[in-house]
Amino acid sequence: MSDLKKNMFDQIQKKSNIQPDQIMKVAQSVQNADFSDEQTVRRLVKQLAQVAGKNVSKQKEDKIVKAITNNNMPGDIKSLNKLFKN
Repeated sequence: MSDLKKNMFDQIQKKSNIQPDQIMKVAQSVQNADFSDEQTVRRLVKQLAQVAGKNVSKQKEDKIVKAITNNNMPGDIKSLNKLFKN
């Protein structure tokens, strides 16, 4: 692994307490994911929540899954934050 990648992963781990191997596992699962498939998106949402150590309510999960599967994700940071916080 290059020094740049190692430094990047070190910074992510320091700020989020997420291990580099967990990041790589999620990245690999997202790479060929069918984001129009509800079950695939639910599995990814749960996986990301677990990696991040966050609880995602059923209501929030449904809202995220609906936005992704309907290709209706907000394009700006403010709207994304609102989606994930509510």
